[in-house]
Amino acid sequence: MEKEFREYRTGQGVPVSGSYICQSGEKSSLNKNDTFPQCPISGQDTYWKHQNET
Repeated sequence: MEKEFREYRTGQGVPVSGSYICQSGEKSSLNKNDTFPQCPISGQDTYWKHQNET
């Protein structure tokens, strides 16, 4: 099965608990049903991607 590489925007709900990385490269551990925060570095809205562990 192919993995989905989706981006999530600040303010959207977190679909799955895990480690996420923002556009600035900052990692954050988020829980399901949390809301994606602003970038921890810039304080601006950003996109987040799930950090896949291999």
